[in-house]
Amino acid sequence: MDIIQHYFPEVSVHQLNQYAQLKHLLREWNLKINVISRKDTDAIAVHHILHSLGIAKVVQFPAGSAVLDVGTGGGLPGLPLAILFPEVKFHLIDSIGKKIHVVQSIAETLHVTNVKATHTRAEQVAEKYDFVVSRAVTRLAAFHPWIRTSYKKDPTSTHGLYYLKGGDLTDEIAESGLVATVYDLKDYFTEDFFETKKVVFVPVTH
Repeated sequence: MDIIQHYFPEVSVHQLNQYAQLKHLLREWNLKINVISRKDTDAIAVHHILHSLGIAKVVQFPAGSAVLDVGTGGGLPGLPLAILFPEVKFHLIDSIGKKIHVVQSIAETLHVTNVKATHTRAEQVAEKYDFVVSRAVTRLAAFHPWIRTSYKKDPTSTHGLYYLKGGDLTDEIAESGLVATVYDLKDYFTEDFFETKKVVFVPVTH
């Protein structure tokens, strides 16, 4: 997990051990259930864990805040972020029950106690959150209506959606009609994988 320590020097030995275990567990579970791309199993640290932590390069979740991870799959980006922010509450949801079973098992094994994982859809979640995160579930125009009402009242300027996407997003953002800020992950990470990877921030609008 040297690469995590390189980009996040503040992480503790305990957290680094959790990331190392997470990498192992994702690879192990992927043999049984397809939670990540099979071609990525040798690059889990960069393509999945570090990619998820890209969100932490553009926003710091305050202690006590609440984050909803929509379409978490095998726990991404939620689990890596929950390890990094142990004082923040994370709710990881997915519409596929067997993937949520994987997330629950991994969180339990890692003793990540600030994570709740639920088999549900974003539109069915009644709780409210400070932040929503997700990793390229679908186009913004389709995704944003699912989570538009998921936010607490009285948001700050950093509250909103942090969406991991790739490629040229000009048309997609225009199509959505949303006001968005795009952060290039190549500005934070030097690996070739991040050349076209981005975090799209859509602030809360009430």
